[in-house]
Amino acid sequence: MTKVLFVVSAADHWTLNDGTEHPSGYWGEELAMPHKIFSEAGWEITLATPGGKPPTLDRLSMSRTAGLPGKLREVGHYLDSIRAELDSPRPLDEVDPATYDLVFYPGGHGPMEDLAYDEVSGALLTRVLHSGTPLALLCHAPAATLAARNADGSWPFAGYRMTGLSNTEEKLNSFGRKAPWLLEDRLREEGADYVKARLPLLPFVVVDRNLYTGQNPMSSERLAKRLVTDLGER
Repeated sequence: MTKVLFVVSAADHWTLNDGTEHPSGYWGEELAMPHKIFSEAGWEITLATPGGKPPTLDRLSMSRTAGLPGKLREVGHYLDSIRAELDSPRPLDEVDPATYDLVFYPGGHGPMEDLAYDEVSGALLTRVLHSGTPLALLCHAPAATLAARNADGSWPFAGYRMTGLSNTEEKLNSFGRKAPWLLEDRLREEGADYVKARLPLLPFVVVDRNLYTGQNPMSSERLAKRLVTDLGER
C-alpha cells in the first residue's frame, strides 16, 4: 500500500508587516481534496505537524470568496469526516520520512508563519528531496523549503523548476499588501526556477524530477491526480 505523509502547519495566524496577527492556518481545499483523492486511491495517510499540535482551519478558506458553494460543502463535509485524524496528528520530529512513498505539504498562510522557519521540517524536506521520494508542495507550502539547507549551507532546491502562490495572487487578498514577504520573490531569490500560469487563479502544476508543486488552491485536485497517476506507474 502506498503510504503518504501530510505535513501540515500548526500556525493559527500569519504575522503581517505592521505587527498584526491575521487569523490563518491550513487552507481547507488544499488539505481536503488531495486527502480525499489519495484515500479513494487506497493510500494510507499520516498527518504530522510541528509539536503534534492539531492544525487550525483558515476560516477564510470556507468563505464565499474561496470557491463555489458545492465545492465548499464538499470540502467541509470531508474535513468533518477526518476530524479525529486532524485532532491527533503525529509530532513532526517523531516521523521517519523514509517509511513513506510520498510527502505532501498543503498550504494556507500557516506555512509562512511556522514551516518557513522550522528546522525539523527543513531537514525532512532536504532528506526527501535528495532521496528521490516524491515530494509535493501546494500554494503557500513551498515557503517550507526556505528552512531547508544542505550540509554546506546551500539551498537544496536551487535550480529546481517550481511554482507556488504568485505575487499577483497574494495581492488579491485584502491583507496581501501587508505581507512581510512574498513567496514568489523569496523562491526566486533563493535560486528556484520559478514559473506560474499565464493568468492568476488557474490550476497550474509543475514537476521537476521528484519535486511536484501546485500554484494555488485551484491546483489541489490536479496536483493530487497527477501524483496518483505517477505513483501508480512507479
